Amino acid sequence: MPQAEEVELLRRRARSFLARAEESVAAEDYDISCFLAEQALQLHLKSLLLEELGDFPRTHSISFSLQQIKKLPKHQELAKLLEGRKNEVRLMEDAYIASRYLPRRNNEDEAKLLVRLVREVLEFGVVF
Repeated sequence: MPQAEEVELLRRRARSFLARAEESVAAEDYDISCFLAEQALQLHLKSLLLEELGDFPRTHSISFSLQQIKKLPKHQELAKLLEGRKNEVRLMEDAYIASRYLPRRNNEDEAKLLVRLVREVLEFGVVF
């Protein structure tokens, strides 16, 4: 698959994950909403790295991807936005791990917070 098509595929999936996360909030399924929000952000960041560098890290760590984004002059403002929201990024990474391995539940406030952050990030760039 050509790189431009792969970038668009990742972005389309990020938008779909975000839409499902919003639907899950409405359905009061907060754990799934947080998980889907994390997936949306993860894919969006990977699409930016792929577009700029030709590759992206094979990791599930948003923090690691963010460290790579910070090195890209074109995305400094986005990096600053996410750096200013470190607590939310940590919550998102925790939600991803907890959804798969831990008996932790997310609440409505957490789900709405994470969905709002992802919406802001996706609207920040070229996705929409």
